Amino acid sequence: MQEFQRINAWVFDLDNTLYPTTLELFSQIDVRMTSFIQEELQVDRDEAYKIQKDYLGEYGTTLSGLMNQHSMPPERFLDFVHDIDVSVLSPDPALAAAIDALPGRKFIFTNGTEAHAERVSNRLGVHHLFHDVFDIVAANYIPKPQADVYPAMVEKFDIQADEAVFFEDMARNLAPAHRLGMKTVLVHGEDDDGTGNMGLNGRLPVQETNFIDHKTTNLTGFLQAILAHLESPSDAAHATAD
Repeated sequence: MQEFQRINAWVFDLDNTLYPTTLELFSQIDVRMTSFIQEELQVDRDEAYKIQKDYLGEYGTTLSGLMNQHSMPPERFLDFVHDIDVSVLSPDPALAAAIDALPGRKFIFTNGTEAHAERVSNRLGVHHLFHDVFDIVAANYIPKPQADVYPAMVEKFDIQADEAVFFEDMARNLAPAHRLGMKTVLVHGEDDDGTGNMGLNGRLPVQETNFIDHKTTNLTGFLQAILAHLESPSDAAHATAD
């Protein structure tokens, strides 16, 4: 935990990071992506799902694949897939308290839209704690993990990469941040060993995950452990959130 002493910029992915995967909020988006493709490309549901996941694996997001392969207007897609029921989320006072107590500025870095980030973070009770959001529109529709988008995010937020940390649920999205000099934390589910939540791309061999500095199944607990160390480094030296 010693390296967090010099962190003054805290960057968080949104979906499946600020809230647990067990709430299955992103599953709603996943289903709507399939429905959108089925309708727009006039294919059956199985083919739509295959296209969706093929594009995710090849381009980083399904939207990026649709834009490249079908000249799909991004706004229509984003409006449709983010029209979900966020009532499955509840305020998380412990998470809010932990984020609020972190020294420095806090940001959201998402492949979704700013409007989606606002809806989700408001439901969690943490929206007011973030200084800014870097969304897919700000990225000119270039998604994580495309390397070019990370310097753009750092520039917009006016942060020093070696004084920042990035929390993310997909391992591949951490690699470019690590190359910039950011500390990285993989937030993974209880049923995932944390060696790499790579979706369609499969798990990474352990030797290829050296860009992951920390792993946790409990974001709030991990942040609390950081705060305990910042308050009393000697007492919290062996604190863990897992």
